[in-house]
Amino acid sequence: MLNRRTIRIKAMQSIFAFEQCKEANYHLALEEIAAAFLPDLNSMEKQDKALLKQQGEEAVQLFKKHYRQKEARVTEGSADKINEAVNKAIAGYYARLASDSKFLKKEMLHDAELIYGRFSWLLYWLEPLVQLAQNAKPKKEGPAYTNLIANKVIPKILAHKKLQQVYGKSGLSWKDHEEEVLVWFKEVLLKDDQVIAYLQQASPSFAEDKEILLYVYKSLVFKNEIINLFMEQEDLYWSENRAILRSMVAKTIKGIEEDHDDFDLAELSYNWEEDRQFFETIFDKTVAEAEKYAAMIAAKSQNWDIDRISDTDKILLQMAIQEMIGFPGIPLKVTINEYIEVSKKYSTPKSKQFINGVLDVIAVDLQKEGIIKKSGRGLIDNK
Repeated sequence: MLNRRTIRIKAMQSIFAFEQCKEANYHLALEEIAAAFLPDLNSMEKQDKALLKQQGEEAVQLFKKHYRQKEARVTEGSADKINEAVNKAIAGYYARLASDSKFLKKEMLHDAELIYGRFSWLLYWLEPLVQLAQNAKPKKEGPAYTNLIANKVIPKILAHKKLQQVYGKSGLSWKDHEEEVLVWFKEVLLKDDQVIAYLQQASPSFAEDKEILLYVYKSLVFKNEIINLFMEQEDLYWSENRAILRSMVAKTIKGIEEDHDDFDLAELSYNWEEDRQFFETIFDKTVAEAEKYAAMIAAKSQNWDIDRISDTDKILLQMAIQEMIGFPGIPLKVTINEYIEVSKKYSTPKSKQFINGVLDVIAVDLQKEGIIKKSGRGLIDNK
């Protein structure tokens, strides 16, 4: 199931991508200015190359001076052409940033929601697996595939109406992966002792049919190196999504009963609308207030070289500040601990001490200033 830590990680990745876009857009703006002061090769008039070069350099300096101000209207250039080029570059810079932000947030949400489609896709792997078992000829020394073909849980999964709908809408399919399914069947399932023992049983019960499916998913599909290499190619965020998908698949299979054809599918989130709002707010507000939060971090990082702080740490600190300010119902201790945990996996070995120290100090200051407003037992203490 999608949890808040995973949401924080996905937001961090999107904000990191946005920071890369900012850098690229900055250089694009400089290239636009440079192009505006190139000699016009189609002009019949003589071009003053020295003057154009001088104006171009002046325009670049003015852009660097004003580009951080979205509403800036530059008028101090020595020529109208300079002012026009700078203002156009600033407007273009922010227009591209707005477009990038919108795209990244949309992709972030799409990726989160696609987890549910991938969950249905993983369960529907049973369909080509059974078809393969029906058409394959067992080795003389090996067990027959009858128990897999006759597994009583699989038809219930494949006949589930909602699962069929989710799978149909996902756009995912096993149609072009017959080769992979064959390799997994021969090199993974048929070489596993527990699977072989199941295939050799005289007449497995419903409980045993269910147990083998749980085993195959938990111990093989989500752990086997061959299968996971394929999954990483199919899902860019497989390393983060794997635990969520494993939990959803296991919960769904466990809920299937012999006497009932219908069963509940695991949900992506206990409250996706609320989690989605959390996700969007963290992204939007952190991007919008990045400069202000960066100044807070710099002021509290005197013992650290701010230029040597990793980009990931800066983003995690900015997100944490936004969460402390913007979500009064989340205890300070929870926020700080969550970002420390994320830093352990995605940043440097020293990051956890740095993030903990900086956030502790900032939290105290923001509480004194009345910017952080927490209420309720356990919400204020950040020690």
